[in-house]
Amino acid sequence: MWVVLRQYTPGRLSFVALCCGHCVRGTKQRDNLMDYQHVLRLFRFARNGNAGIFQRFPNMSKKTAIVQSNYIPWKGYFDMINLVDEFILFDDMQYTRRDWRNRNRIKTASGVRWLTIPVEVKGKYFQKIKDTVVSDAAWNRKHWDSIVHSYSRTRHFRQYKETFEELYLGCSEKYLSRINHRFLATICNLLGIDTKITWSMDYRLADGKTERLVDLCKQVGADEYISGPTAKGYMDEEMFKKEGIKLSYMDYSGYPEYNQLYPPFDHTVSIIDLIFNEGPNVQKYMKSF
Repeated sequence: MWVVLRQYTPGRLSFVALCCGHCVRGTKQRDNLMDYQHVLRLFRFARNGNAGIFQRFPNMSKKTAIVQSNYIPWKGYFDMINLVDEFILFDDMQYTRRDWRNRNRIKTASGVRWLTIPVEVKGKYFQKIKDTVVSDAAWNRKHWDSIVHSYSRTRHFRQYKETFEELYLGCSEKYLSRINHRFLATICNLLGIDTKITWSMDYRLADGKTERLVDLCKQVGADEYISGPTAKGYMDEEMFKKEGIKLSYMDYSGYPEYNQLYPPFDHTVSIIDLIFNEGPNVQKYMKSF
C-alpha cells in the first residue's frame, strides 16, 4: 500500500514521496521510490482539488482561501494565493462600488493614482461580481498608457513590458470577473505561483455567510481555511472547529520596503509596482516565499 512519507510545503513541492512501506528519509533514490516524475504528477493531481486522493492519504493537508476577485491587487493578495493549494474566486458575491473589484492604485510623479475599470452599475444595485460588465471598451488602452507613463523609468519595465502590453491591449473580455482572472493568472505565473485558481460558481453554495465558506472547504477537501484579518469581526470560528477545519488569518505586517519611485513609500499599491521596480527579486519583498 502506498503511503505518504513526508508532507508537502503549500505553494511548492518540497520533498514528497510515496513508497511501499519503506521509510526513505531525505532522499529521492529511485530504487526505493516510484518514478519521481510520476510521484510529482500524482501529487499535483491530489493537491489540485481531488478530495478523494486526500481522503486516501489522511496525513496530507490542503489549504484554501475564498476571496472576491480584485483588479491588479497588492502583494498581500498574492501572498494569500501562494499560501494555499486552491484559491477560490468568490464572484457569486454582490458587486460593491468604490471597492477593489474594478480598481487599484499605482505610484505616479504627482502621487498615488487610481486605475479604475468602468463598469455598468446604473439600476444594477444587486448585481453579482460575475455578472458585472465593462462600460468602456477603451479602458485597457487608457490604463496601459498610464502605466507606461508612470513606470517606464523603473529598472525592470523593459523586461516585463511585452507581457503587460499584451495583457492589456490583448484583453477583449467584457466581464469584470474574467478580466480579473486574466490578470491574476498572468501575474501569478510571473511570480512563480502555481496555486490552482477556481471559481465559486464551480461549486454549490450553502446558505449563511460562514456556513458557505465551511461547505466550500469541505467540497474541495480542505482542512485549513486562510482568511483576511478583517473577517475576524464576523467569522463564526466555532463552525470551522466543529468541522475539523483549521482557521488561520493573514498577517500583513512586517513587509520590507523596496526601491520604489516617487516617495514616500507606499506598501498598499498594486503588485505591478513591485514587479517593475524589483523584477526577479520580487519574492524577497513578499512573505510567502
